[in-house]
Amino acid sequence: MFDNLSDKLSRTFRNISGRGRLTESNIQDTLREVRRALLEADVALSVVRDFISGVKECALGMEVNKNLTPGQTFIKIVRAELVRVMGDEKSALNLSDEPPAVLLIAGAQGTGKTTSTGKLGKYLREKQKKKVLLVSADIYRPAAIKQLAILADTVGVDFYPSDVTQTPINIVTRALNHAKINFYDALLVDTAGCLHVDEKMMAEIIAIHTAIRPAETLFVVDAMTGQDAAHTAKSFDQALPLTGVILTKVDGDARGGAALSMRHLTGKPIKFIGTGENTDALEEFYPARLARRILGMSDVLSFIEDIERKVGVITPKKLSSTFNTDDVFDLNDFLSQIKQMRKMGGISSMISKLPGGSRLPDNVKSQMNDQALVNMESIINSMTAKERAAPNIIKASRKRRIAGGSGMQVQDVNRLLTQFNDMQRMINKLKKGGVAKMIRTMKGIIPPGFSSH
Repeated sequence: MFDNLSDKLSRTFRNISGRGRLTESNIQDTLREVRRALLEADVALSVVRDFISGVKECALGMEVNKNLTPGQTFIKIVRAELVRVMGDEKSALNLSDEPPAVLLIAGAQGTGKTTSTGKLGKYLREKQKKKVLLVSADIYRPAAIKQLAILADTVGVDFYPSDVTQTPINIVTRALNHAKINFYDALLVDTAGCLHVDEKMMAEIIAIHTAIRPAETLFVVDAMTGQDAAHTAKSFDQALPLTGVILTKVDGDARGGAALSMRHLTGKPIKFIGTGENTDALEEFYPARLARRILGMSDVLSFIEDIERKVGVITPKKLSSTFNTDDVFDLNDFLSQIKQMRKMGGISSMISKLPGGSRLPDNVKSQMNDQALVNMESIINSMTAKERAAPNIIKASRKRRIAGGSGMQVQDVNRLLTQFNDMQRMINKLKKGGVAKMIRTMKGIIPPGFSSH
């Protein structure tokens, strides 16, 4: 989402990094480029003005730390201002109400509202350990109720049935009573898509809000609409008091204007961002982490959380027991590693959060596309059980058969086998005593008790 903005800012900061000191002249030149980059990212003009003013004021009044270069000091100021514009601190959900805490999900049609409701249900069940109930009050879109019912089943939470013959008020009041009687921790209410200019639909959602008195009223907006998403949320908030925003489709080609404009224009925090179609592609919004990613500084903490959430926590003891066995690392194990990488969002998602990932050349990034994982999985799936267990038997005739079965070329099969052999050699080294060293290295990079904020 922020690739273009990150590239432009990186080029801009390179120009000031070599300067011996910060002056009003070189600050002004740099800020002019920063301003252009933000406007091209579709950040609202009022936000850009406030941001530039804040950076200039801090830069001219700050003494340069003797341990930092003037360029590093300037980047530090820009990062602090980005965090301030996006909201300083992470804004957590308010679940302190007497159970069940009601979360009302609103937004225009097509923004990913129903999908976000399902994702949020999974987040509350898995991360917050809550007993969750979903209900759909959308009686206007034929497939809305069925879609949410399927999502609820997929993510492992309960669904309160409703149908188009009922009124939305009747649906939500019944669902709330059911949630109270059955001791649910949270009730998530998916409403019909509407805009603030639609008086009839707005009157309906206001009536729902009055009837159930939600602890959270979350507005779902599409990041692809840029700063217009923030203006839409602001207008909606004037009719219905919002408590936060869920920004969807941030994995697309959006330029970043929505994320950078939202808090400033609406006064409402972004609480979650949708990063893909999968039900686990919902992340808590940390302004400080996103600022680091925008500036090309990586987001290692989010990367670690991806591993813990989608793959599982790997402790040193568990890691040691895995590699200390006499089992041979074969193509079945290699396939398992590929599937885990895909669960974590693929190569591009992982690289974007690692140090230096955003600064990789375009030709290198293009080779690290997620389709490569799909192709590798397809090749291994075209092998027999015997071939996966003993890859050394895969000679020319077998390679041709595997290539034909997977729709790939023989050279693709050769490439996969080479990558597998490299992985196998690394695993063998770890089995010979490298595990302890690797664990010590990991501990040195990530100290115990690190902050996730």
